[in-house]
Amino acid sequence: MKILAAIFCLLCLASGVRADPYSAAMRQARNVAANASKTRQDDEANPPPPAQPPPATPAQNNPPPNPVLEATRQNIAGLCVDFDAFGNRPDTNSAAAQKPSLISNLTTAALSTKPLPASISKLADDLMTALAGNEKLRPQHQKLAQDVHAVFNSSHLSPAQQQKVFADVQTLLQNGGVSPTDVTNIVNDIKTIAAETQKTHPPA
Repeated sequence: MKILAAIFCLLCLASGVRADPYSAAMRQARNVAANASKTRQDDEANPPPPAQPPPATPAQNNPPPNPVLEATRQNIAGLCVDFDAFGNRPDTNSAAAQKPSLISNLTTAALSTKPLPASISKLADDLMTALAGNEKLRPQHQKLAQDVHAVFNSSHLSPAQQQKVFADVQTLLQNGGVSPTDVTNIVNDIKTIAAETQKTHPPA
């Protein structure tokens, strides 16, 4: 009987020992749950500040295009178109239709004082004669257009710069297979125009 009582007591003690860790685990779980609930309540009561959008990148203010530079580019491009059109024509008769466009571009080439209309017309005629059907000169159309534009703005060039432009035009034409007579005519034309752009003319 004593032995049975002792066994019963041992079983009770063993049951108590097993119950303690389980109870501790339950208490810990309840504490964790309570802490999590409290954290959620605190977050709801004090929500985090809204995320701020990134600062906007300041717009870059591109400088406006230089009107003189733009006018120069457009004029040189227009002259090149005229020169190419003359080169596509077999002779001056068929190239005559392009002359009004060339005169217009030559007239607008001068950004300040303009040469006399008669001088512009003579240069157009002589250029038409030199360029019509001349494939050898075609690779130099861009450089020739730049030089012609510079001549029409000789008031902004020094005497040495003007002489360099005259020499460049002469060399381009000679290397492009233009006859000596036509080369002389065009060089004389641009010298006349250079002089006229540096003085004031009476109203037409």
